[in-house]
Formats: sequence, structure tokens, C-alpha cells
Amino acid sequence: MSGEPVWSHAEVWDSVAAAIPEERAIVQGERALSWAEFSRQADALAAHLLARGLAQQSKVAVYTQNRAEYLIAYYAAFKAGLAPFNVNYRYAADEVLYLLENGDAEAVVFETEYAPLIERIREQAPLVKTWIAVADGGDIPPWAEDYAAIAACTPQTRPVRAPWGRSGDDLLILYTGGTTGMPKGVMWRQHDLYGRYGFVSNPLTGVPPLAHPHEAG
Repeated sequence: MSGEPVWSHAEVWDSVAAAIPEERAIVQGERALSWAEFSRQADALAAHLLARGLAQQSKVAVYTQNRAEYLIAYYAAFKAGLAPFNVNYRYAADEVLYLLENGDAEAVVFETEYAPLIERIREQAPLVKTWIAVADGGDIPPWAEDYAAIAACTPQTRPVRAPWGRSGDDLLILYTGGTTGMPKGVMWRQHDLYGRYGFVSNPLTGVPPLAHPHEAG
């Protein structure tokens, strides 16, 4: 129906950041990021990914444990009109390579803890344009870019938007656990996700859209 709002995580989170910039957005142990800083770092990473040549709905693999940079990487992908997906940090090298190949990853954000594993497989993932390392006590490998250096650069124009803009059709890809076979990428439209959250409903019936995820690949 015309006039229905387009729900995307970037639009919603940007609105929250503008409304309550000094409120806490992320708490990780003793570390806390305000909405302003959450949005600023995501803008920096989004601009960097676009500068590295990622195109509309290019895939971004996020290979970290639960930490602020995991959410920042997703927010950055949403801002830039890219499609993020998760990489299970418990996976062995062949499983990680499978996800990168199956997901057509063009960028990988990873913790330095996993650098030795990535070193073994990265030459088998030629689609990846940039490897971005989040320091967690280890050194940044010479073939990777330093997340901290990227996040320190504030783009001149904010919030960052790709030339193709943002859409409720933009994807979030969730890889299944792979307990009954190899993991499969489940593609969710962001607009449909907000329906699942209960924020989007038919204006006549009050019922969220009946949408089913689709497998990637």
C-alpha cells in the first residue's frame, strides 16, 4: 500500500541516534557506546566498505564473538545498502571457507584471534575485497586492515548513504546451524523482520505480513 513506511535497520537506528545521541546504545562489560558513537563508527565503516568497491547488496561476513564491533559491522552494512551475514566463531577452517564461498562474501570483519585460521583459507576466497581485523589482543596481520584505524575516520557527510539508497528489500542473511547438513543462508527482507518484531502491520487488519525467508545460494 502506498504511503506505508519503509522499515530498514539503518533508517530506524539513525533516527534513534539523532533523537537520543548521548544515551547508551551498546554495553559490553565495562565498555559502553552511546548512540552517537555507535552511529559514527558505523558511518566510518560503511564509507570504507563503499570505498573498497562493494556494490548494492554485496555480502559482508561478520566473524566475531559477541562484542560492539559485531553490531557496528551490521549497522555499517545496513547504512551502505549491503547484506551482512554471521560466521560461527566455533567453525573449523573448511566450514568458514564454505560460508565465505556460499555467501559470496566481498568483505570480512573478523577478530584477530581468528587470523591464523583465515591465513590458511584466504587465498581460496578471491571474491573478498577487504579483510578488516578487530584487535582483541593479537596483532593485525599484514594482509588485513585495522578496524580501529577505519573507525577513527569520521566521514564528511553523515549519515552515510550509498548511491543506490536504502530499501526495505535490503537483506539480512542468517546462516543456520548446519546440524542436519551444511549451513544454509536464510535471506530476510529487513521490512519483513520488522513485521516479525511486531512493528509493521496491515493498516486494515492489524496483522503483520505473512512472509517466509528464502534460502540463499
